[in-house]
Amino acid sequence: QVQLVESGGGLVQAGGSLRLSCAGSGRSLSTSAMGWFRQAPGKEREFVSAIGRSGHITRYAYSVKDRFTISRDNAKNTVYLQMNSLKPEDTAVYYCAAGASGDAHSPDFRSWGQGTQVTVSS
Repeated sequence: QVQLVESGGGLVQAGGSLRLSCAGSGRSLSTSAMGWFRQAPGKEREFVSAIGRSGHITRYAYSVKDRFTISRDNAKNTVYLQMNSLKPEDTAVYYCAAGASGDAHSPDFRSWGQGTQVTVSS
């Protein structure tokens, strides 16, 4: 099994930027597709982004495309989500996930972090 810990959340003004990190322990993340999800109060958890095991293939939700960038550093066993041009609608708890598969298009997410709060003020 793998343990995932998110960090980097906080309060930011609309238009600002944050970088989230997801650090894995217990096993290497290098064979796993990784993803980010978010959940706002009263709403269902939604997909944000995913990245394949090599880092070459990425996917994004339409709502964050061209603003967010997912990346990974397998040597550091860490996945990142760079968030630019943040909007109040981005306010949510952001969760990192690790897949049983290495395929960004079929990741089979099985392991989840505890989340980090992102709040964007207007």
